[in-house]
Amino acid sequence: MTDEAGPWLVVGLGNPGREYAGNRHNVGFMVAELLAGRVGGKFGRHKRAMAEVAEGRLGFGGPKLVLLKPLTYMNLSGGPVVALAQFHKIPPERVIAVHDELDIPYGQLRVKCGGGEGGHNGLRSMSKSLGTKDYVRVRFGIGRPPGRQDPADYVLSDFSSAERKELEFVVDRAADVVESVVAKGVEPTQNLYHGA
Repeated sequence: MTDEAGPWLVVGLGNPGREYAGNRHNVGFMVAELLAGRVGGKFGRHKRAMAEVAEGRLGFGGPKLVLLKPLTYMNLSGGPVVALAQFHKIPPERVIAVHDELDIPYGQLRVKCGGGEGGHNGLRSMSKSLGTKDYVRVRFGIGRPPGRQDPADYVLSDFSSAERKELEFVVDRAADVVESVVAKGVEPTQNLYHGA
């Protein structure tokens, strides 16, 4: 894909604030931060949106990425996403949401375009604000809570020490998946990564 179609908006979903930084719910932020480093971008407050934004290109002369970390809480993520999409004239099909996913085992990654939100408040807010569900999702598996733990408590808790040993590797691979969607498209990316 060439850059003629314009930039991509990569939304790392999470909650702002130091107390949430290591939560399972914040994997989107972790992936966005890694991507910013890869494309030579630096996060800073955006004047039009309640968000931190970084920009850069994938490779020399490659597609432009606009990386977004909403500064609202998860259930209000859609506002900053729409503000940035309108500011950069990015259509929903060039929006990629990176988010935690309870229905996928820890460490597995899945890509899809459209579909339901699976009870994820960040996705629900994005779909409502964008007026469509037809955007790309990079789903970062966090698995189901152990025993009878409430899923809401589980997503807002930090990764276990065993999970943390793998975390850097999985975040790195999730960033690879985002780059692959931009460079190759959703289907080729599914073929590459869904077996992994």
